[in-house]
Amino acid sequence: MSTTTENGVGGSRNMSGEKTYKKTTSSALKGAIQLGIGYTVGNLTSKPDRDVLMQDFYVVESVFLPSEGSNLTPAHHYPDFRFKTYAPLAFRYFRELFGIKPDDYLYSICNEPLIELSNPGASGSLFYLTSDDEFIIKTVQHKEAEFLQKLLPGYYMNLNQNPRTLLPKFYGLYCIQSGGVNIRLVVMNNVLPRSVKMHYKYDLKGSTYKRRASRKEREKACPVYKDLDFQDMHEGLYFDADTYNALMKTLQRDCRVLESFKIMDYSLLLAVHVLDQSPKEGGEPGQAGGDGKRPVAQRVLYSTAMESIQGDGKAAEAHTTDDTMGGIPAKSHKEEKLLIFLGIIDILQSYRFIKKLEHSWKALVYDGDSVSVHRPGFYANRFLKFMSTSVFRKTQSKSAGSCSSVPYERDTCIYVRTFNWHTCQALGPGKMACGSSVAVLVTLKPVRLAPTTIPRSKALQSVVLPIHPLNDTHT
Repeated sequence: MSTTTENGVGGSRNMSGEKTYKKTTSSALKGAIQLGIGYTVGNLTSKPDRDVLMQDFYVVESVFLPSEGSNLTPAHHYPDFRFKTYAPLAFRYFRELFGIKPDDYLYSICNEPLIELSNPGASGSLFYLTSDDEFIIKTVQHKEAEFLQKLLPGYYMNLNQNPRTLLPKFYGLYCIQSGGVNIRLVVMNNVLPRSVKMHYKYDLKGSTYKRRASRKEREKACPVYKDLDFQDMHEGLYFDADTYNALMKTLQRDCRVLESFKIMDYSLLLAVHVLDQSPKEGGEPGQAGGDGKRPVAQRVLYSTAMESIQGDGKAAEAHTTDDTMGGIPAKSHKEEKLLIFLGIIDILQSYRFIKKLEHSWKALVYDGDSVSVHRPGFYANRFLKFMSTSVFRKTQSKSAGSCSSVPYERDTCIYVRTFNWHTCQALGPGKMACGSSVAVLVTLKPVRLAPTTIPRSKALQSVVLPIHPLNDTHT
C-alpha cells in the first residue's frame, strides 16, 4: 500500500513520517480494517442464528475489495486488498455472549476514526482503539493467529462456563492481504478507559529476571513499569476481604485455563487511578463519539474490571458508574483511595520448542526460577504467588489491633514494635504467618494473639521477637 524507508516492521515510518506496518501505512490499514469489518459483519446478518458447530471454528471467509468497487463492495481510495474473516459464526456467538449487537459492533469500529496507541511492548504490533473506548484492535503474528484458531473450541467452552474472566475477550480475527503482504488482526476488549487518568501502569509476570522498565520507557509521559518497579513503588494494593477473595478466585481459575492450554509468558496489565488526585488531575475527556449519541460508560457485558471478578454482584452495582468506569476500589499502604483496572494480556504464547530452548539457555546463565519464560504449570503457580502476596493484599479490620477486640485480659494482648510493615495472620497461640515465613513469639504463658503486624525479613525464615504489654500509647 505504501513503500517505507525501512523494512516493513511495526514502528517504522515512511518518507512523510507516517507509521507503517509491513510496508503498509497506518492510515491505509485503519481504512481497510473499517471497510473489511463493515462488509463482513453486515453480510453476516443475513445468515440465520443457529448453534455453533465444530466445523464453524475452522471456516475462513474471503472477499476482494478493489479500489474502484464492485457489485458487493464500495469504492475506496486505498489500494486493492483482500479481507479474510476467521470463524465468523463462532465469533458472532462470542459477541452475542457479551451483549454486543451487530449494529453496536459496526458503530464502534466503523463510525469514527480509529485511534492509534503507542506500543509499550517489544512485539512491534500496532494497537488501535475505537473512539468509544470499547474495543482494541491489535496486529498479531502468523503464529499467534494460528494459535488462536486452535484455541477457539476450548475458548468457546470456557466462555460458556464462565463469562466473568480476566482473560482477553476476543471478538474477531481477521487478515488483510495486499501487495503480497498478510496483516492479521484481533479485536479484543479494552481494559483501560481513556476517561480515567491512570497514575501508574504495570506489566506484571511474577518474574524478577530483567523485570524493570527501561530508561527509555521511564522517560515516557505514562510509562509502563514492571515487577521489580512495583515492589519498589508500592507495598501492595489492599482490598476488602470479599473483593480480594473474588479477585484471587478469578485469577486462579484463569491461570488453570491457560495452563491447560499450555500457555505461558502472559502478563497482568494493571493500572492504578488515585482517587485523592482526581480533583487536580483529570483523564482524557470521555469522548463517546463525534455525534455524542452514545453514552460514555462501557456497555459490553463483563467488560469492566469489577464485572470480571467473581463477586456477588452487589459491589459491582455500587461501583460500576460513570465516575469509576468499573474500576475495583482499593487502598494503598498509605491509605490512599484507589481504583484498579486490570486484565490478563499476551496469552497467545504456547510453550513450544523455541520457548523451551529459550528457558534452558537462560536457566544456565541465571536463576532458572526467576526468568520469564517457563513451563506453563510453574509459570502459573509463580504468577499466582506473586499476585497474592506482593501485589494484592487483604485489609484487616480497623478494630483488630485494639486490645478491647480480644476477649481476654489486657495483659494477654501482644504488641510488636515494627519498622517495615507487613501484614500477618495469627495461626494460634505463639505463632503468626508472615508470607512464607512464620514468626515465633516467645512467651512465659499461653496468650491470645491480637491480629497485628511484624517486620518482614527476607533473610530469615523465622524470627524471635520481644513482647511488650499493650498500653494506651500502642493502641
